[in-house]
Amino acid sequence: MTHDYAPHALDIAAFCKAQLSLTGDNELIEYARVNPEGIALDGGGAQLVCWRAQGRTPKDAAGRDELWLDLHIETAVPQICQRCLQPAMVALEIDRSFRFVADEQMAATLDDVSDHDVLVISRRFDLHELIEDEILMALPLVPRHEVCPVQVRWTVEDADYERAQKESKRNPFAALGDLKKKD
Repeated sequence: MTHDYAPHALDIAAFCKAQLSLTGDNELIEYARVNPEGIALDGGGAQLVCWRAQGRTPKDAAGRDELWLDLHIETAVPQICQRCLQPAMVALEIDRSFRFVADEQMAATLDDVSDHDVLVISRRFDLHELIEDEILMALPLVPRHEVCPVQVRWTVEDADYERAQKESKRNPFAALGDLKKKD
């Protein structure tokens, strides 16, 4: 029997039992939640998400096969540096392992005691959705350059703004004088 191992509809049990692997290079734009603003860097072409998924079936303490998926992801995601407010590339390298179990109750029980993520077996598992989730969770809360490409202003005061404010302020008594002239 031949199985079609498509990343968008993966029979995870058959994939792990056969101890197969899948690899792919997708454009970052295919993962809409990762870069919703469409931030691009000057001169940068399409950003790639390179991934590899490996199924395996180690034995548990009772000698039964467990279903595991090892996932490796490499990419760079354009973000906005929160220090200088310029685009910045955030390089990510993610290595995660997932254990698959029969139902939600078992997944919830094992997830509390395990260092690894525990997911429910699905005959149409969306690997690309899992990749997108992992990228999102790996992104820094506050992205920033190691060294910003522009000088960062460290004060909230701006001399040009202050000068413009002083010039635009009108003496309040001048307004009274204008009223007196109208009469």
